[in-house]
Amino acid sequence: MIGPSITIRGDLSGQEDLQVEGRVEGKINLKQNLVTVGAQGRVKADIYGRLIEVEGEVEGNLFGEEQVIVRRSGSVRGNITAPRVSLEDGANFKGTIDMDPKANRRKAEGAKQPQGVVAGSGARVGAAVRPNAPPATGGPASAKPAPGGGHKR
Repeated sequence: MIGPSITIRGDLSGQEDLQVEGRVEGKINLKQNLVTVGAQGRVKADIYGRLIEVEGEVEGNLFGEEQVIVRRSGSVRGNITAPRVSLEDGANFKGTIDMDPKANRRKAEGAKQPQGVVAGSGARVGAAVRPNAPPATGGPASAKPAPGGGHKR
């Protein structure tokens, strides 16, 4: 337990459950354990844990191996990645949630995206991505309006 009067700056790792009631800045790496940010806890760090429970304030990303729970009194400003996520009514959350367990494993292992996919491009998996390709022509998107601009009745 990190008590309310304690401030830690740096990386925390270990093989035990952790309850934070004080302040932590850095990184918390307890992938096989329970990490609880208590009601008085203030954390500016990425947190890696088996189960992460937030009752206080967290500014950083949460990576739960099994689950992340943000309680009614909790506040999270960062992204959550876990197969199961619970946000209680009244919890304060700003960020994104990724609940795809396969994607979580790829992220944790540092896997690269499949070839032919450009992040943020809107391309489908397996679709050919051709940089500097001319825009597509023909079809409804490039049809010109009839002269006079009106519809025939």
